[in-house]
Amino acid sequence: MNQSFHYLLMINQALFQKKVFNGLIETGLTSGQPKVLDYLSIHDGSIQKDIAFGCQIDPATLTGILKIMEEKGLIERRTLNGNQRSSYVYLTDIGKEKAEKVAETFLAIETEVFHGIEKNEREKFMNIFYKICSNMTDTERLQ
Repeated sequence: MNQSFHYLLMINQALFQKKVFNGLIETGLTSGQPKVLDYLSIHDGSIQKDIAFGCQIDPATLTGILKIMEEKGLIERRTLNGNQRSSYVYLTDIGKEKAEKVAETFLAIETEVFHGIEKNEREKFMNIFYKICSNMTDTERLQ
């Protein structure tokens, strides 16, 4: 098996995505929605621009994702002080329930993938992985 960084990262991301969608199949969530719910569970009331950056989703793509989420009753958009140019995105009660299921699924997958890896190895890996992320983007603006 190719053990280059790009290949392992690509394969791990694909496998992780499959596990997430298999774990969330009964929720009816579609692509992009779990990470938006995860982001909003920490940053409820965010503007669309911040959600796009925090989830690393193209703003135009996020617009479509949010529209569907709003139609499903997962989120609601609100304007503050009558400013129609800036809407803030909030989880509804249904959205909060789905976000909780997403968090449970993420935790279960993380527990599974780190099985047999010592705590100190995991911490070291996560620190290095964070540094790699920091080399690619402004991690201060991420989740």
